[in-house]
Amino acid sequence: GMHGTGHMSLSQQGGGRWVYSLRIGSAIAQLSQSTVFDVAGDALRPLSGTDSSTLLVKRVTKQASYDWKAGQASWSGDVKPERAGPVALQAGDVDAMLLNLALPRDVAAGRPLHYRMVDDGRAKRIDCTSSGTEAIAVGDKSLQATKVDCDLGGNKQILLWVVDGMPFPARILQRKGGKDDIDLRLGKAA
Repeated sequence: GMHGTGHMSLSQQGGGRWVYSLRIGSAIAQLSQSTVFDVAGDALRPLSGTDSSTLLVKRVTKQASYDWKAGQASWSGDVKPERAGPVALQAGDVDAMLLNLALPRDVAAGRPLHYRMVDDGRAKRIDCTSSGTEAIAVGDKSLQATKVDCDLGGNKQILLWVVDGMPFPARILQRKGGKDDIDLRLGKAA
């Protein structure tokens, strides 16, 4: 029931590195997530990530490190010891943020929508399916979007609306136990 304003950005850092970030803020909560990645062949490969949230006065910050030479990911900051890693990396692994970029790319290319997500001290398989197209409002425009359903297991689901030519979804709806939990909608495309 809480509303806030968000900002998503994708920028090139040089040296083949990119940064994808998301910031959401309201009167009582702030959320900031970013991932630094590179492109290895066809794969978007996470290198590091930061996740911080503030609810009233409680602040939580986590950092992720993806060491591809050593073949492992680890987490530090406000993480439980069992979530610190290391977790073995496999070619093609994404983090939660990169899933938002991989899906539009793979939908456009007609590729299978199967991923191994390494995030928050664990690795899990994410299988997504396209469930047709529908109109979605982006600013004052109505655009056709491909609706993608991702089963996260444990009564968790993410629905994403992918518009051709946009690098990230126009809408991301996270559900828990069949109820809407987080609903992010692109207000305008820059």
